[in-house]
Parts: sequence; C-alpha cells; structure tokens
Amino acid sequence: MYSRHAKAGPLAARPRPGLPVESESPWIDTRPYPPRPLLPLPRAVDVVVVGAGITGVTAAVLLKAAGKTVALLEAQRAAEGVTGYTTAHLTELLDCPFTTLLSHFGEEETRRAVHGVRASLDMIAGFVRDRRIDCDYRRVPGFYYTEKDHNAEDLQREFDAARRLGLEVSWTTEVPLPFPVKAALRLENQARFHVRDYLLPLLQSIPGDGSSVFEETRVVDVQDGEPCVVKTEREEIAATDVVVATHVPLNRLFLQTKVAHYRSYALGCRVAASVADALYWDDDDPYHYTRLAQIEGEPLLIVGGEDHKVGQEKDAEGRFEALLDYAHERFGVRQVEYRWSAQVAEPVDGLPFLGRNSLSSHVYVGTGYSGTGMTFGTLAAMIASDLILGRDNPWADVLDATRIKPLAGARKFVAENVDYPAHMVGDRLKAPDERSLEELARGEGSLVKVDGKKRAAFRDESGSVRVLDPVCPHMGCLVAWNAAEKSWDCPCHGSRFDTDGTVLDGPALTGLKPV
Repeated sequence: MYSRHAKAGPLAARPRPGLPVESESPWIDTRPYPPRPLLPLPRAVDVVVVGAGITGVTAAVLLKAAGKTVALLEAQRAAEGVTGYTTAHLTELLDCPFTTLLSHFGEEETRRAVHGVRASLDMIAGFVRDRRIDCDYRRVPGFYYTEKDHNAEDLQREFDAARRLGLEVSWTTEVPLPFPVKAALRLENQARFHVRDYLLPLLQSIPGDGSSVFEETRVVDVQDGEPCVVKTEREEIAATDVVVATHVPLNRLFLQTKVAHYRSYALGCRVAASVADALYWDDDDPYHYTRLAQIEGEPLLIVGGEDHKVGQEKDAEGRFEALLDYAHERFGVRQVEYRWSAQVAEPVDGLPFLGRNSLSSHVYVGTGYSGTGMTFGTLAAMIASDLILGRDNPWADVLDATRIKPLAGARKFVAENVDYPAHMVGDRLKAPDERSLEELARGEGSLVKVDGKKRAAFRDESGSVRVLDPVCPHMGCLVAWNAAEKSWDCPCHGSRFDTDGTVLDGPALTGLKPV
C-alpha cells in the first residue's frame, strides 16, 4: 500500500522546493484589468446585486438579459474576492457524501439537487459556447479515489448512491495518477476553466441600457421593503429586488448559525510527474483535490486541501508546508509558482442555502457552497433570477434558504455553533501573548496588552506598528492572527480583516477600529 509519508520514491527523492513568500492565485495574477472609475450611483434600479463574484456576475447577466436594470456593487475589485481564489473545479461531486445527503433529504430531493448542479454546469458551458469565451474551458472526467484498503467499502457505498441518483459514474481501479490507488469513482463530463477569463467577458457585458458595475463600493446595510433600500458607504440605492451575492450574506444572526467557515489552501506547481487532464479528489481527512490548468501556455498542477476552521489554526503556514509535502511525495514538485487560500462556507445539512432570505420578501441570498462554489454559485444566480422574474424553478424549494432540517443538521448545528460562546467568553479570559509592541518583528501580528487592554498589533515591513481593537464588529468575538495571509480572522463566524482593519471577508460589515 502506498504511504503518504513515504519519501523514498523517485518523485519524492527530488529536492523539495520552497514556498513563495506572498499569497497569490494564478487567476488574478495572469488576468489583471484596470479599475473602473468611481461614478455616482443611480437613485433607483430594478435590481441591486451585491457582490461581483461568480454568483453576482451571473445573476446580473441573467437579469439584464431578461430586461431588468441592474446595479452590480462590489466592495473591492470584481472577481477578486472568494471567486478569485477558487481552484475552479466544475463538478457534480459534492463535498457532502451522497450517502449522507440521501439520509438527510431522501432520494427525490437529493436527485433534484444533483440535477440542479448539472444544470449549472450546462449553463456555464452554454455561456462559453454562445459568447465564444476563451477561458481554457474543457470537459474532463473526475476521479474520487482512495489509497487505503479499509476505505474501499465506504467508496463502494458512495458509488452505489451516485448511481441511484442518476450520475454518469463507473467503478475503476485505473486512475491516471503517478502513484497507486486502491479504487475510484469515475464521473464523466466534469469540467475546468480559468475563472477570470470566464467572468471578465461576462462582467464587461453588464454596463449599458440602464445597468452598471460599481467597484470599491461597500454595502453596509440592506433593507427589505417596497422598494428595498441598499445603503453603501457613500450613497443609497432603491430597488425592487436585491440579490446578496457576498458568499456570506449580510445577516446578523439566523443564517450565520446554519453555515460554518473554513480556510482551504492551494498550491500551483510545476511537477516532474505526468498527470492526465482530469479532476481528482482523495478521501483523506483533511481531503485533497487536484487538477491541471494551462497558465500562460504551460501546464500547472493545482493541489488543494488541508482545510481548517477560520481563526482556529495557530500555524497556518504549516498547512501550506503540509500541502507541499503531500504534492511533492506524489508528483515530484520542481517549483511552486503560486500559493493561496480561500474561504469555504459549509452548510449544516450538506446543501447550500439559496433563494429568498429569511423574513424577507425581496432579498435573495446564496451561501453554504462548500468547496463547489463555481457550480453552486451559478445555481444560486439561476434560482434568484427565476424567483425575481416570477418563473418556476425546479430546485428552489429543495435548496430554500429558509429551510430547517432538524434531524439532518442538528448534530452539526450544535458542533459548529459551540464556537461562538466558547470564543466569545474563553478568548477574553486567555492572557494575551507576553510580547510587548516593541518585541513584534517586521511582518508579524499578535494580540498584546497595551495599557492593560488586549489589542491586535501588527508591525509592517517599514517598522510602523498598527494597533486595532481586536473585537470583531459582527458579534463581538476576538480576532486571531493569520500569519500565512497576514490577516486578522474571527473564529466565531469567519470574518477576516486586513492589517489596517479593513473587512476582507464578511459577515462583518465594518472593520476593526484603530486604537
């Protein structure tokens, strides 16, 4: 049996390279585009879409095509948030096992959810074809495999469930990887692409005929009503409907209790091994996922995994090192050109929450995509646009954002939400690091005590120190330092902040206060 810790093979015997210093995704690095001018916002439109990732851009394109005027608002730069840090797998294989979904939702509802994912794959393929988008899109097979004898039985049950649900799946022991595996599920007609090469042409098609795109426009409040009112840091917009496509909705409490936030890590490597163009996932814990990409005409192996809850890993840099060990042992890494991490929102019952928001009549959301944000993000846009346009949607009731599945999600609901009281109280009782401000090295952050109070302190490369109140403005938990991403991360609900306190990831709407 192949050992993940074996160092002896010809691939692992090659010198192990180091990691890049800075985090950067290949999608953002290879496809820059100029910022849009900061224009005055319109007083009113038919639909405001908040967030210009794959959900927001797709929703805006669909709604404009249906004759609606749309204002697409992005707090930072379009396609550079969570979407810009994906690994861009396009697949029907979900993070939650099919066997678990069948027990939670039953066969009919699970089958419809899987069909919805296939519909999102077909929509992406249709945009690529009809708009002639050059985005390295390719249909490829996907392999879900195990390297361990004792896991083959679980894999067999997953195979049986996939066949019950109507997926185009087969059982195989032949997987085109440069190391042996015990068994695998092979799924046909999966796909991969360059996400920004796909999204930027769609983004550029939105302005005109009363529709616009606004970057560097942070939304601080969404009020449901007739009309709805969307408040930004500079102006307000009235709209008949609002789509909140921010990965984590602007919702203070209820929907936040139904998702948990994780960081997932990725490397872009040049490798010695020959790897067939396909999608790959193992069944390890934490699991790993692999694919090929063509970056500037050269093959790049993308390897991801090593997930952990946001704000609850003291050695985030060690996650990159562990991922590099995994990749080098199996593929013989010659050089690591990119490293990056991304936010993943896990739903308590296994499926995302899409559609009309709780206690709202005209506000629509999408969250809980797990690690399949490209497909579920597209499906969220399809459902929101159909509901706004008064069309029937065959998946809206299964993935309803207001649903509560007490039996399906109860155990995970309790397990994930114990973090809030534990960190809310426990972190305040912990002593801060013993170091003083003067002891912080350049490029280092830490919770320290200043004048008897806990503070979040960071010393930049010039030697200047930035001191912030460490209390997350979302629900009052204390943030933790993420050395790998140079950010302050909240362990309760996943908000992340830059070293100057600016919001990087919600649900927080405002940043950490400077001291």
